[in-house]
Amino acid sequence: MKVEFYELGSIADEKLAYAVIGSIYGGKHIFVKHKDRDTWEIPGGHREDGEEIEATGKRELVEETGAVDYSITPICEYSVTRGDVCSYGRLFYSEVFSFGQLPDLEIGEVRCFKETPENLTYPDIQPYLLKKILDLVQKSR
Repeated sequence: MKVEFYELGSIADEKLAYAVIGSIYGGKHIFVKHKDRDTWEIPGGHREDGEEIEATGKRELVEETGAVDYSITPICEYSVTRGDVCSYGRLFYSEVFSFGQLPDLEIGEVRCFKETPENLTYPDIQPYLLKKILDLVQKSR
């Protein structure tokens, strides 16, 4: 498995299938737990047919965290290659200022962590995505 990063706009829009949103609330990282799993993940998900990738990022953030007041910024494109299969997505950074009720969808729990939790849903992917977000956010300060 291989994770690679690219500048914004360097991957054809139609190839971007996912949005992942590294999110902060009160200085802590937001992770979510799917109702069917016992592991934590960064908010994000699949792009719907006809949806702009920026809309995917906003929709997934709201659906998976219940965020009401937030900022969201595209960071870069990324790819994940497993064997002969390569998929692409856009990575976002969000600062959440307030939460509403969590929609009754696939997420069962939202929690804020000072450190990345050990039991990640995608341990071969998520640490790379989180590191990229943190690196770029620190450079912009």
